[in-house]
Amino acid sequence: MNTVAETRRSTVLHYAEMVVAMLLGMLVLGLPLAMLLAEGPEIELITMASTMTVPMVAWMRHRGHGWQPAWEMSAAMFVPTFVALGLLWGGLVEGTHTLMMIQHTAMFPLMLLAMLLRPSEYTGHAG
Repeated sequence: MNTVAETRRSTVLHYAEMVVAMLLGMLVLGLPLAMLLAEGPEIELITMASTMTVPMVAWMRHRGHGWQPAWEMSAAMFVPTFVALGLLWGGLVEGTHTLMMIQHTAMFPLMLLAMLLRPSEYTGHAG
């Protein structure tokens, strides 16, 4: 049986692993795509969410997670992206940097929320 400390450690470790996978995705996928794709806030926001989500989901699947938690974690990445796009298209926020900050500021707590809503999902997988 896991102690509270072991459960916390496992959750923090899993969260950190997903963040590392996201950062690697930004570097490995994001930099080449940035050179290939046209510029514009919409493309940059969607590219950012995609290049962070794909490796995160790949890591989750490697660790033994099913598709349902992977979709939930993907939603934690794309819902803020769609909100940022709505703010852009509504004329409420225009700066790409500001939109990216909104996107990222929401992504990380939503990831944590997804983990906290399914604690058993994120404390026992060790692929």
